[in-house]
Amino acid sequence: MNIARHIALIDELCFRPFPAEHGPSDVGIGGPGYHVAALEGSHGLRGGDPAERAVVVDQYEKYRDALYERLASRWGHTDPWNLQTVLLRTEMEEIPQPWAMLSARARVAYLWEAEGTGRWVAVTVADRDETDEVQLLAVVTETDPV
Repeated sequence: MNIARHIALIDELCFRPFPAEHGPSDVGIGGPGYHVAALEGSHGLRGGDPAERAVVVDQYEKYRDALYERLASRWGHTDPWNLQTVLLRTEMEEIPQPWAMLSARARVAYLWEAEGTGRWVAVTVADRDETDEVQLLAVVTETDPV
């Protein structure tokens, strides 16, 4: 992992215009009001060996925690945000993007309001769907967390 490169991308996304339509982007996916950047991905582990997957998840959680330390020194320490609660709420109410998508893909995120940008930043490990690849994600959005 290149932490400096990941931090630089997060910084860039805090000021990059949002796409007008939902869809793929040069860093992952995006849509009106949000960017989701795939910082790392386990291409080829879809539905693979559970032991290998667990090793990748553990490594990406360490990467996420390293990003947390760097971003917390800038924006303050935060408690982990349990995305399970958001996922449960999607069954009863409409949750805006990117939070609905993120809760379907990840379990826990670290979240900050990026001072002076009007945007929120989250870092997480997308590992909820065992048939999909594991990814280290950075989310930048203007939509307040739900």
